Amino acid sequence: MPVAYVLKSDLRINGGQFEKMLQDAQGLTTGRLDSRFSGPDMDPLSREADYDPQSAAISSAYVSAFNDYVRRSLGYGEGKVYKPEIDVGKDWKFEHQPPGVPFAIPGATNVMPDLAAAMKYNPGLKIMVNGGYFDLATPFYEGWYEMHHLQIPDSLRSNIEFSYYQSGHMVYAHEASLKALHDNIAGFIRRTDNLSR
Repeated sequence: MPVAYVLKSDLRINGGQFEKMLQDAQGLTTGRLDSRFSGPDMDPLSREADYDPQSAAISSAYVSAFNDYVRRSLGYGEGKVYKPEIDVGKDWKFEHQPPGVPFAIPGATNVMPDLAAAMKYNPGLKIMVNGGYFDLATPFYEGWYEMHHLQIPDSLRSNIEFSYYQSGHMVYAHEASLKALHDNIAGFIRRTDNLSR
């Protein structure tokens, strides 16, 4: 990114600005869900990215596959329109009542206190964190950071495992990562299945 832009932003650049400015000199917007995708800027003067090139590139394949599956295989949806995205944000209630707090707190939901409480209540609870290196929506280091700052005893830290992939937010959209994700999840289930013990 241009040094002048980073300094003018006082080192505080949000995701949308990063996506817009990373390849701005080439007139490109960087993908949010997978930063390996790029697309032409919609508005070269916009402050933030106007769209996600990754979604634009592959979403139609998922919508088509879903429509075909539900209509042909499941026999559902005759005469219905499938909407891949709807705006629920305007009606979403951004409140959460963490453990030990007598009331709900408005704002961005943080469930880390809930996870810490669950792990303390059930010390046998195992956690698997999976992430893609090229994900700007849920950056891979963010999950690592949150888990390493979870308010749990050191004795429970070994209950958390991490796996990362050469992919973006939708790990399964990269074939080699899909196979690795499958194998990692299957192994996690086998290792943590207490029904067979």
